[in-house]
Amino acid sequence: MRRLRPLFLIAIVAIGAYLAHVYRQQIEAQRRQAPPPPRALPQQVNATASDWHWEKSSGQGPMVSVRAKNFRQIKEPNHFELEQIELKIYRRDGRTYDRVTSDRAVFDLAEAYLYAEGEANITMGVPDGEEPKPGRLIHIQSTGVRFDSKTGKAETEREATFAFDRGEGRALGAKYDPAAKELHLRSQVQLIWKDQGKNSRPMKVEAGEAIYKESESKVFLSPWAKLSRGNTHVDGNGAVVTLDEHGIRLVETTGAKGTDQYPGRSLEYSADQLTLSLSEKSEIEKIKGHKHARLTAVSEHGMTSAGADAVELEFEASGGESVLKRALASGTTVVESRPSARPGRLQPETRILRSEVVEIRMREGGHEVQTIDTHAPGVLEFLPNRPGQRRRRVDGDRFHLAYGPENQLESFHAIRASTRTENEPRQGKPSPPSLTSSQDLMAWFSAKTAEMARLEQWGDFRYEEGDRKARGQRAILENEVRRMTLVNGARVWDAQGATSADRIVMDQKTEDFVAEGSVTSSRLPDRKGSGTAMLSNDEPLQAKAARMSSFDRQSRILYEGNAVLWQGGSRLEAGRIEIDRKNSTLKAGGKVLSQLLDQQKEKQPKAKAAPVFTLIQAPSMVYSDKDRVAHYTGGVSLRRAEMDVKAQEIKAYLKEQNKEKQSDGESSLDHATAHGGVVILETAQGRVRRGVSGYAEYYVNEQKVVLEQGDPVFEDSLKGTTRGQRLIYYANEDRLLVNGVPAQPAMSKIRRK
Repeated sequence: MRRLRPLFLIAIVAIGAYLAHVYRQQIEAQRRQAPPPPRALPQQVNATASDWHWEKSSGQGPMVSVRAKNFRQIKEPNHFELEQIELKIYRRDGRTYDRVTSDRAVFDLAEAYLYAEGEANITMGVPDGEEPKPGRLIHIQSTGVRFDSKTGKAETEREATFAFDRGEGRALGAKYDPAAKELHLRSQVQLIWKDQGKNSRPMKVEAGEAIYKESESKVFLSPWAKLSRGNTHVDGNGAVVTLDEHGIRLVETTGAKGTDQYPGRSLEYSADQLTLSLSEKSEIEKIKGHKHARLTAVSEHGMTSAGADAVELEFEASGGESVLKRALASGTTVVESRPSARPGRLQPETRILRSEVVEIRMREGGHEVQTIDTHAPGVLEFLPNRPGQRRRRVDGDRFHLAYGPENQLESFHAIRASTRTENEPRQGKPSPPSLTSSQDLMAWFSAKTAEMARLEQWGDFRYEEGDRKARGQRAILENEVRRMTLVNGARVWDAQGATSADRIVMDQKTEDFVAEGSVTSSRLPDRKGSGTAMLSNDEPLQAKAARMSSFDRQSRILYEGNAVLWQGGSRLEAGRIEIDRKNSTLKAGGKVLSQLLDQQKEKQPKAKAAPVFTLIQAPSMVYSDKDRVAHYTGGVSLRRAEMDVKAQEIKAYLKEQNKEKQSDGESSLDHATAHGGVVILETAQGRVRRGVSGYAEYYVNEQKVVLEQGDPVFEDSLKGTTRGQRLIYYANEDRLLVNGVPAQPAMSKIRRK
């Protein structure tokens, strides 16, 4: 046993050494596997952590959630410093939240706000598990952002950029209130709105300040606002922009002015209140202006402007642009068109249209006017731009104006129209205006001069120029030659007389006119002078003919085609009758028949006996009122009472017309002379007297007949035949003289039976 004891000791020692070795290895292994001891915290730091999370909840769910990659709690002042943070501010519905991310931020737990000095990104209205709705503001980026976890408000005084799903923008200073769903952009606001159209153009919105109210889908711009899209620019004293899921749909602004600029033309509009309606592609569809609304279109061809209480403009998309299609102006509307002076063309008149409601339609492409219509009574004025043009005014219940290329007026139609045209002075004196009226009026304009070429009025047409008036069912004015044609019941009259016919053509410059078809006319006598039975100064002059022409302001008148002229009982018939008042002559040709009535006093009672006429027939006649002689030629016959005179020509000398001095029943014919182949025949009480000579004289009051030349012969059925060089016969005395010496006993005085 004693031999084994040392062995036990050695074994124990070996085991102990082995155990110690194993222990040391285990201790070393544990030491190697143990984590390093934490570093000592800085003096101002209470704690640090990684993947930090803080959340504030209510009974209805989470309100605020903050996560950070790294977290550090600072002692004084008590706040958290966070890195790579994400802040979620939940909205009341619990289904959406606003998310804020930043590389670094400070979170004050006591005050419950977070501040990011560096760049911060805000995503608004994020739905759980859903994509944001289109057309909403969804992202903001800025620095120096402060977030209040109690209210969810975020704000910065620095420049902020923001993005829509269809746009972007920037501003200096921004504040967002999730409870009110409002974003306030404090100054220098710019917004670029883009749509998804193939040829779409972005809209740029600028303002001094903007408030976006998400719940109302509206952006309030103040104190000024600018909107631009392509060639369209609108400025205003602030604006309200309404959004929907497709984008900007409505812009309302005040004190606004808009322009559309295109090569060679421009469109300007303004109003105290202006509303722009946009399509789903952000293209302008309609613009409404209220109070002092004005629209002006300018091109190389001239300027057209419209002013009204309200203007509504309709646009259509063309090549990615919104071009004007229609304009409707209402309330005291004034449309002015001022054509430009063109090379080689005189400048046309300026046109001004006034009405309560005016509609303007544009040609395709919106470059030129197609039509202008009034939907209420209106006035169209033509104002001269150069000498020779006359001021015109047209009033009507309705107007329709049609335009051709280059904004040139082609025609216009007016209903229940009246016109007023100012005339140039005549002989240094003002001229009265020309006035017309009719149920309908149509005017056409020259493509060469752009001035009115033809005017047609129909339906009870009326015309007036001083004391000169006219009427007819239809009137046609050829403006370049100043010629007016009246048809169907045509009538022209003035203070001196009137003319009616199927058709009357008037020269407005000279006042000459031509009447055709069933012409009738009357003219008051010229009271100057004494007058005769041929041209009395006491009786109206009446006439009928197939055609009548008046010249030199009716100082010369021509009647043609079965012409008949009469005054009282005196009458003149011929194929052609011409009156020349300046030269005091009257000419007639073609089957001339004169009927001269013996004079009667006005106050004398009518005689029981039949009136006595002097009838003269001839191919032609010329009467001179200066010497009161009517000269008949071409084979003439004269008949008075029981006496007939035939000759190649006869001169009738008429008495001066004097109602106070004349005797009742006194002849209008003083005496007459006959030339060439004279034959005088008197038949009375079964007795025939006949005188033949080359020349004869007949004196009415004395009933004296003188026969001379050509071997005069006087035949009496009771007394026989007498010849002589000169025969004088007194019918009242039944006395015959030969060569001025009493006849031989055979030719003695004949006793009247």
